[in-house]
Amino acid sequence: MSALELANITKRYGSVLAVDDAVLDVPAGSFVCLLGPSGCGKTTLMRMIAGLETPTAGTIRFNDETINDRPVHRRDFGMVFQSLALFPHLSVGENIAYPLKIRGRPRAERDARVVELLDLVRLPGVADRSVAQLSGGQRQRVAIARALAVSPKLFLLDEPLSALDAKLREAMQVELRQLQERLGITTIVVTHDQREAMTMADTIVVMKGGRIQQMDRPIDIYRRPANAFVADFLGQTNLLTAHAADGGATIADAPVPGLTLPAGCATAEISIRPEDVSVEREGAAPLPATVEFVRDMGSAVEVYLATAAGRIVAQRAAGRNDLMVGDTVSLALDPAAIVVFPAGASA
Repeated sequence: MSALELANITKRYGSVLAVDDAVLDVPAGSFVCLLGPSGCGKTTLMRMIAGLETPTAGTIRFNDETINDRPVHRRDFGMVFQSLALFPHLSVGENIAYPLKIRGRPRAERDARVVELLDLVRLPGVADRSVAQLSGGQRQRVAIARALAVSPKLFLLDEPLSALDAKLREAMQVELRQLQERLGITTIVVTHDQREAMTMADTIVVMKGGRIQQMDRPIDIYRRPANAFVADFLGQTNLLTAHAADGGATIADAPVPGLTLPAGCATAEISIRPEDVSVEREGAAPLPATVEFVRDMGSAVEVYLATAAGRIVAQRAAGRNDLMVGDTVSLALDPAAIVVFPAGASA
């Protein structure tokens, strides 16, 4: 069952087309990430869902009701923004209780809800503290607790973890996903961080230039991107040009066993992930290459290689760092992992 449906949503600011004909179906209880570079329209799309912006065209439906004209306070959505917007003159408990207070809930109910929410976000016993006394991660949890105070039907978060350092951000990604699973609340997060989206989301919506490029499960977007932009934006990849030849295909005149291009397609762009490129010393593989740089990441070894087709990055298993800069090798591409983008598939 769909909780949220966007039908042909468009937003213009004068001559600027910020969101272009967005169609989105968010199942109840799911965790969706709107992912894309700065200026792609993801925050504008979320603000229209929240009621902070009005669509120029299109329909927003929530639980089978059209909500285009419904004011923000009547949508029953919880929101957390990048700035967190906590009140510095209020205590932690007063910050969390604020949405309940302005709705006229009695003091006893507010106090009980604060205790409940602080336990939920793993911050018991800090209700009387000043928010200035909290760490960045703790303030993030308080902002989440405040947004959940009124038991929202939809949870919206705009770049909620971007201000945290890398290690804390990774920990909060897991905590946020676990919290969403415990509550079962439909959640939409805006992020520019590909790893964050891959970690948290059931569904990723990739945007560019105001348009939705692809919407799918993280692993499906990673393995079967819709176009070259999606392939390159979501994780590291090699984008190469392939040519049809004698019923198969070549890259830089080297045959690629198992690769064929669509009928009638003489040339196509292809994507292959570094982990699907094999580096061979013996020269048995068809594509010759020269090692330019080797980076041992601990969990894997990345090898940057110069070829007639351009630079190719390969990823080898941890400990396989026997290659040296200047070594001559040959490359084999796993045909099952190659994604072909015929002419017109690029965003």
